[in-house]
Amino acid sequence: MDVTLHLAQDPEADELLGRSPLAALVGMLLDQQIPMEWAFKGPSTIARRMGAEDLDAHDIAAHDPEAFAALLAEKPAVHRYPGSMAGRIQQLCRYLVETYDGDAEAVWRGVADGRELLRRLQDLPGFGKQKAQIFLALLGKQLGVRPEGWQEAAGDYGAPGSFRSVADITGPESLAKVRAHKQEMKAAAKAAKPTGPAGK
Repeated sequence: MDVTLHLAQDPEADELLGRSPLAALVGMLLDQQIPMEWAFKGPSTIARRMGAEDLDAHDIAAHDPEAFAALLAEKPAVHRYPGSMAGRIQQLCRYLVETYDGDAEAVWRGVADGRELLRRLQDLPGFGKQKAQIFLALLGKQLGVRPEGWQEAAGDYGAPGSFRSVADITGPESLAKVRAHKQEMKAAAKAAKPTGPAGK
């Protein structure tokens, strides 16, 4: 894995995401309730604060939980909820250590088909179906991981030429299009919500 991503919109952070499978997974895990660039800059910030050039699942899994939470909470914080996200990152790393000997790329290396890859991603702590599908689409569209049926397994996120998620962001222009799509989805969801008892 050695590609140029543009998810953090920060050269150093994006370079790490492009060469480090674990950094990409951690960025995806952090991508909730905060702006996408903030989430995907997180892995680079964590690595720097740990005095390393990359994230190591064994090191993070073995780190003292309170010290790791404090590391994420340092200003500028890695996430709006640094304590709970520190716990989730450690949980993810423990799972990778126990299941894949700490090798994040083994989650998708040599997987025969898209359904199996989706299942493996959904088995990761903190990855629901939507997050797993988005990451699967990112693997297929930008990281060259394309087992048979990957687009179908990624659902709408796998559609070519769409601007639905981080999988489709390759620069500022596509970022703006994805943002616009998310705003439309939010507005549609809001409009679909019942406003209260009938007649009021």
